[in-house]
Formats: sequence, structure tokens, C-alpha cells
Amino acid sequence: MASMEIDVPFSIPREEAVSRIKNLLTEVKNEHGAIIKNLTESWEGNTGSFSFTAQGFDISGTLTVNENSLHLDARLPMALTMFKGTISKMITDRAANLLA
Repeated sequence: MASMEIDVPFSIPREEAVSRIKNLLTEVKNEHGAIIKNLTESWEGNTGSFSFTAQGFDISGTLTVNENSLHLDARLPMALTMFKGTISKMITDRAANLLA
């Protein structure tokens, strides 16, 4: 497994950011249900753990909503490392829009 870390700054209240992030995984599942399977998500305070399978690849990680930023620490299969930059940009753009 390869590690991918992303930090996305925001200026909204932390509680609002947590609420928006919690809804994001459900939205992504609804949008890409044909690709994403076995989505699990659990939250303890401002930290959430997730895992899912996307086109046969298992992906998991944690989301930590800090006071002014979202930190994502994900584990990707080695086969996806060549797409790491594209995946990172896609996640960063989506999170920045969500937390604007």
C-alpha cells in the first residue's frame, strides 16, 4: 500500500466542516455507486475513518478536521500510485469547493 496525504485549508467553523465532510462520502457513493462498493465510515469527534472498494481496489484512510484545515491520510494500492497526482488534485479540488 502507498500512502497519500492531503491538507486542505478552510475558513468556516470546524463543526460546519465536519458536517459537510460527513455528507461528502455519502454523496460520492451516490454519484459513483457503480464503481464504489463496501463503503464504511465511522467518526469519533473530528476524526473519521473510511474504507471502500473502487473497481476492485481497496482504499482506506482517515480524515481529521483540524481548526483550519482538513487532513486526509489515505492508503492506496501500489497499482494506483501512478495516478496519485490526479487523485490528489481531484480530492483537493472537491474538498476546497465543499469547504468554501
